[in-house]
Amino acid sequence: MHNFYRMKLAAFSLLMLPVMTAAGKSATENTVTEAIFDNGLKVLIKEDHRAPVVVSQIWYRIGGSYEPEGITGISHVLEHMMFKGTKNYPTGDFDRIISENGGSGNAFTGRDYTAYFQTLEKSRLNVSFDLESDRMQNLLLDPEEFKKERQVVIEERRLRTEDKPESKVYEKFMAAAFPDHPYGRPIIGWMRDLEKLELSDLQDWYQRYYSPANAILVVAGDVDPEEVLAAAEKTYGKASASKVEMPKRPAVPQQTKIQRLTVKAPANVAYMIMGFHVPAVVDAPDNDWEPYALEVMSGILDGGDAARFFDQLIRAQKVATAAGTDYDPFARLAGYFLIDANPADGKTVADLEQAILGQIKRLQTELVTPAELDRVKAQVVASDTYELDSIFYQGMKLGLLESTLFDWRLSEQHSDRLQAVTAEQVMAVAKKYFNENNMTVAVLDPQPVKTSEETGK
Repeated sequence: MHNFYRMKLAAFSLLMLPVMTAAGKSATENTVTEAIFDNGLKVLIKEDHRAPVVVSQIWYRIGGSYEPEGITGISHVLEHMMFKGTKNYPTGDFDRIISENGGSGNAFTGRDYTAYFQTLEKSRLNVSFDLESDRMQNLLLDPEEFKKERQVVIEERRLRTEDKPESKVYEKFMAAAFPDHPYGRPIIGWMRDLEKLELSDLQDWYQRYYSPANAILVVAGDVDPEEVLAAAEKTYGKASASKVEMPKRPAVPQQTKIQRLTVKAPANVAYMIMGFHVPAVVDAPDNDWEPYALEVMSGILDGGDAARFFDQLIRAQKVATAAGTDYDPFARLAGYFLIDANPADGKTVADLEQAILGQIKRLQTELVTPAELDRVKAQVVASDTYELDSIFYQGMKLGLLESTLFDWRLSEQHSDRLQAVTAEQVMAVAKKYFNENNMTVAVLDPQPVKTSEETGK
């Protein structure tokens, strides 16, 4: 969508048999090999032999949604500090060594995970293993480097949220929709927490969560699984095991009436976000089709020029200049369906809200057409096929689902589950969840933007 921030099984021996995925969709799809080392590290290997390239990703089950009030943003700050060196590899060595070996890499922090990755020529995979397994347990947290990186994150927050009206609306919207819940806190952290964060907080967080028992190693590309497992055993397999105690899964507070909030900020155009509490895969064991029906519903409304939002709100009614949806069926703690939009010139946010609710009403009272269902389902098949062209994304899908829901196989079931969704099921979820008492609306009320002369710049 156009504005939102853009997610111990039974032990296996080192030489376990490969776990077969849903083969047959494409000649590029092969097996996924799965193993768990004695120290608890989960290893997933996806073969793709089209090019002599390999992607190595290490995922930790830790992110913004694990953080209590008072230390929000700590996972992201620690991600920055992970590049500040160990005894074996001082500051700057990590990136330099990867670059000297013709590779590239980076990291990212989400609500439910933190991940580090490198892309290399296949013969250089051991370089990644040596470096990542070292900083998994031997990170040096230097006080001066910490002060610098904390300030970097503070400035990052200021640029991405404090100085961006729509981002500020989104942040306040999520806090209202998820009161006293981890999903109501920003991944980058509240400014008040970042400013008070201490080095000892980071040390405790690192010791608590950066353990092989809390990590998933994903390797995708032109590799031999047995060779990868042997190399990983010599590096990651030597990391000390430690028990990781995870926080309890918090309940989402029951919403019983519509919530509205307005944010006044300098901006050129108005903006609105509307959201509804809905189930994710983790929430829906009895009606496990509902998340997939919601995903299809999202595609009906916002799936290109033929989707209803573009066709009706933008082209026909001319009530919006942009409108989109966002829904993640694989969220770890709770599902949520979001809609955001900008009103067209001469239209108000109230006009826009009524137009959006009109489209929801259509879904509640009229079955979507077979042509619309076919379009969305064809888009899903095409998307899943195109994703196979990216070795990085093949690995990322495995890491995302294994780190959030402990089940990478959900990626293999995705297309089939969406193909099974019916028009009646789309109507059922629209009726069940999209009502006023389950709705939160946040609006940006644009204030005059100061010119450079007024600000003195």
